[in-house]
Amino acid sequence: MQKQADAGLMPKKETNKNIALLIMCLASFVVPFMGTAINLSLPQIGSSFSIGVVSQSWIVTIYLISTAIFQVPFARLADLVGRKKIFLAGLIVFGLSTLLCGLSTSSIMLIIMRGLSGLGSAMQFGTSMAILVSLFPPQNRGKAIGINTAATYFALSSGPFLGGVITGYFGWRSLFYIVGIYGIIVALFSIVILKTEWTESKGGNFDYLGSIIYALGLSGIILGFSKLPDTIGFILLAAGVIGFVVFVFMELKIEQPVFNVRIFVGNKVFGLSCVSALINYASTSAITFMMSLYLQYIRGFSPKNTGMMLIIQAGVQCIVSLYAGRLSDRINPSRIATIGMGIISASLVGLVFVTPNTDILFIAFLLFALGLGFGLFSSPNSNIIMSSVDKKYYGQASATMGTMRLTGQSLSMGIATMVIALFVGDKAVTPELHSSFMKSFQGLFILFVVLCVVGTYTSSLRVKDRNS
Repeated sequence: MQKQADAGLMPKKETNKNIALLIMCLASFVVPFMGTAINLSLPQIGSSFSIGVVSQSWIVTIYLISTAIFQVPFARLADLVGRKKIFLAGLIVFGLSTLLCGLSTSSIMLIIMRGLSGLGSAMQFGTSMAILVSLFPPQNRGKAIGINTAATYFALSSGPFLGGVITGYFGWRSLFYIVGIYGIIVALFSIVILKTEWTESKGGNFDYLGSIIYALGLSGIILGFSKLPDTIGFILLAAGVIGFVVFVFMELKIEQPVFNVRIFVGNKVFGLSCVSALINYASTSAITFMMSLYLQYIRGFSPKNTGMMLIIQAGVQCIVSLYAGRLSDRINPSRIATIGMGIISASLVGLVFVTPNTDILFIAFLLFALGLGFGLFSSPNSNIIMSSVDKKYYGQASATMGTMRLTGQSLSMGIATMVIALFVGDKAVTPELHSSFMKSFQGLFILFVVLCVVGTYTSSLRVKDRNS
């Protein structure tokens, strides 16, 4: 208690670590659950609003973009006004906007509400890991992160199955209603249970200009990538890169920046871990989206049966990540994470050779291997990132880790959207377009293999560093 008080983490009341961990796990469940469950609803949503595959992908992508661009600014704001306040507000915004998604009368309204849901998610994710790490000492941190990650993967594993069942029996709108109500209940539960406020920089200044440039730069990069190879895509991408360069130089000169880019300077382990996370998510996040379309459009699976298949990957992730987190407290976590990336790379190679007639057992094996690789990578890599910075940077490190994840997921969906647009266009995948869809499927996973091999290399560089 005294150490925590000295660190300025718990200025008034003590929060029970185990109860706080329970809250974080409950909160960590709702967003990834919706992320995987909604993929099973996309064909039904597309039919309801008469939109094609590319438009369907924006229902997923806009949420990822919104979460990515707001996560860092809200993490800094949480340091100023209190992490608990921002965390609770995020849960409420997410819950209410998700309910409104179910009430959408058009695809445009649905996409807008999904963007607002991403805003709530950014407020939550930018603070939850920082709160968790503030409570647990280094020797137990990997275990806590592993449990929290296992909750996330449990959500991922149950998402496809429950999403498929709910969509199949009650329709896609019911999925948003259930998740929205759950989010509000968790928020109310958190208000009652969480007694402590974590305020690292009370009285400091908020960098509004830096936040705007950061949001515009990241939006340009993500949107530009999703519009390639069109001319507007290159323009947006170039503008985003320029904006990001300006942002970095500005933050180096500001006394109280929205994001302290100096934590990258001289911290090889932190930098490599963030890059590895970005590449990992960029090369894997669209797998569920593509497999859902493949199983339903090409193989004729129902939403329920598709969920049963996709539960394999996330179920293995859930189990493995729990033990990998504990293991990373005892042995070099960089080595564990690198092995995980290697397994993912090999699994992606297998997906390249999937055809409309591939044995379902082989596909199940690939999903199992992907879950194993994800489980070995995620918890240890998170432990490395959060343990490689000083306590005063926990909020920014948590936000950076979340931003790498969401940016990677956005890029992954952007790459998928680009490849589908090239081969299929913004059309429903009718039997006449099955061949074109399979070309986009195989081409996409070839790109993902290349990305993941690069990520495995960057992850391996940390193994040689004594500080990892």
